[in-house]
Amino acid sequence: MKQDRLFCQVCLLSFAFSVLGIGSMRAAEAPRPNIVFILCDDLGFGDLGVFHQNLRREQGDRSQPWHLTPQIDAFAKEGMELPHHYCAAPVCAPSRASLLLGVTQGHANVRDNQFDKALENNHTLASVLRKAGYATAAIGKWGLQGKTDAPPAWPAHPLERGFDDYYGYIRHVDGHAHYPKEDGKEVWENRRNVAADLDKCYTTDLFTARAKHWITDRVRTKPQQPFFLYLAFDTPHAKLQLPPCAYPDGGGTNGGLQWLGQPGHMINTATGTVDGWTDPAYATATWDHDHDPATPEQPWPDVFKRHATDVRRIDHCVGDLVQLLKDLQIDQNTLVVFTSDNGPSRESYLPENYEPTFFGSFGPFDGIKRDCWEGGVRVGALVRWPGGVRAGSTSSLPSGSWDWLPTFAELAGVPPPARTDGRSLVPTLTGHGAQRRPNIYVEYFEGGKTPDYRAFETAHRGRRRRQMQAIRLGDFIGVRYNVVSHKDDFEIYDIVHDPKETTDLAAKRPELQQQMKDAVLGMRRPDAGAPRPYDQEAIPAVPVSAPLANQIDVAVYEGQWPWVPDFDALTPTRTTSMPALDVAKTGKTNNFGLRFSGWFIAPTEGEYTFQLRSDAGATLRLHEALVIDDDFGHDGSVRTGSVRLKAGLHPFRLFYRHVGGAPVLRLEYSGPDIPLQAVPSTAFCTFQ
Repeated sequence: MKQDRLFCQVCLLSFAFSVLGIGSMRAAEAPRPNIVFILCDDLGFGDLGVFHQNLRREQGDRSQPWHLTPQIDAFAKEGMELPHHYCAAPVCAPSRASLLLGVTQGHANVRDNQFDKALENNHTLASVLRKAGYATAAIGKWGLQGKTDAPPAWPAHPLERGFDDYYGYIRHVDGHAHYPKEDGKEVWENRRNVAADLDKCYTTDLFTARAKHWITDRVRTKPQQPFFLYLAFDTPHAKLQLPPCAYPDGGGTNGGLQWLGQPGHMINTATGTVDGWTDPAYATATWDHDHDPATPEQPWPDVFKRHATDVRRIDHCVGDLVQLLKDLQIDQNTLVVFTSDNGPSRESYLPENYEPTFFGSFGPFDGIKRDCWEGGVRVGALVRWPGGVRAGSTSSLPSGSWDWLPTFAELAGVPPPARTDGRSLVPTLTGHGAQRRPNIYVEYFEGGKTPDYRAFETAHRGRRRRQMQAIRLGDFIGVRYNVVSHKDDFEIYDIVHDPKETTDLAAKRPELQQQMKDAVLGMRRPDAGAPRPYDQEAIPAVPVSAPLANQIDVAVYEGQWPWVPDFDALTPTRTTSMPALDVAKTGKTNNFGLRFSGWFIAPTEGEYTFQLRSDAGATLRLHEALVIDDDFGHDGSVRTGSVRLKAGLHPFRLFYRHVGGAPVLRLEYSGPDIPLQAVPSTAFCTFQ
């Protein structure tokens, strides 16, 4: 039970309160913050001034041009930098799916290049916050709707995944162009296509103006209700189109972008020339193209002026939104996250090629979009919350996009659902409480190669990608490219001191090699739509030398929850042990939860199938693999899950929620030479 107590100690000081009748925990007694999550499309770690571009400017090497993000830099100074923040996958669809579902690619239903696949009907950032009483909206790019011949009846329309309001591009491909009407794309306001009204509306401006309009309306009509806004830009991705005019002066309620709501002139920048305005800071910019200061410099190629202008436009939008929060007097209690869905792209969708080498958009790393090197998946994040996050702070904690769901849940006063792979970052953001170590895991398939850039290490250039995998344990990252078998070794790098992954430590760290190989098998479940060469590998057992007894550790929780909560994030009312999964012996009747944990004993290697039935919901994990999710959409039926295990001991956690009536919790299994039966007490053990 020592591990249980440790998990419990990581929770912040909590108190009981009720939101829509839900008993839960709170990080602090301050009002629950509004939440704005800004996600860029293909914005590299190195595209931000605060992370990389300012350093290039300070170095002053005219052969290495730079662009600027002053508003985002100010945003960073007023909050916290998370330079070790990872996206879930190095391309948009799986990355955004994992973000919204709060799970890594080891459990997400959208993987690899499954664009427009329906996001799983399960807990999402929006549904969790809406259940906690938040107003929710998604504005911008979606691409997770599910394919249908009868729009807008997409099965995973944002309105079907927890959002009250939606405005933006539904289809993935529409997000490749940034003038909806002129480019023949569809923009949907909830379930109505409104693109015909959007003359000269550049999407970065359009989505920001709409976001300002939505926030303002929420604050003025329902000032007591907190809100969650998911603002998903589709830039600087793909076509690299320019805005039509300069950014309006000022920002906030009376300046900057404004929503006019007039067909043909929906926003105040729907004027000028489509794809026609270059930021003056870059219009006449030159660079030392031949690395010879004695020769005249040449103008930046047009495609790079476009990229710099597009990023600067996002920068203006961020400053505009922050000013709006100040003008509406909600700045102190609004948490804003700024990050990207994956690393920088080499695409322009224009006749002139674009390469991220010009600005070093991959920052101090190797790799770009579609790579599992750091440059493809380490995107960084910035968090601004004047009422909760210390200004000018930086955290070196490794974190992932799947951590935002439990983070926002805690801030909203509800525990995260048990299915999440994430860890709340509230202790890191606020400086209060002990931080649970996040899980950093990535898997992805793509048939191309890492670009042959001179800036990259020789060993990385032209590397065949295909099946890729990455795991971070502490300061070390393990990376596998072109994985053919689980026997393939990880390349291991001290990513803190070697961010370009230059020195492979695998030969010197055989114990870490085995630890990584074992860990990745226990962090995921196979998905038929994204087969991997290690799908049929058995999860290794854990060697345990301490004395064991045929008992199960049990933690008892009291409360009402809208789902099976992650009990690891809550404090139990008491702990005990028992010889079997016996709900009756807990002494509780209504509104309680149980966390059963210990070791499952697999007598032989093979596939084990578990069947779980509960009255109000339960989840079963072996290691970190979610074997059964009997929570969302719970109907009392039997849920089944199979997993291949090596002979020996495997850590398990079974979370169970009970509301009222007769408690039901039945776990059965079958396995090698084991017919279907109730899991006997002899199959479990824990420390004496």
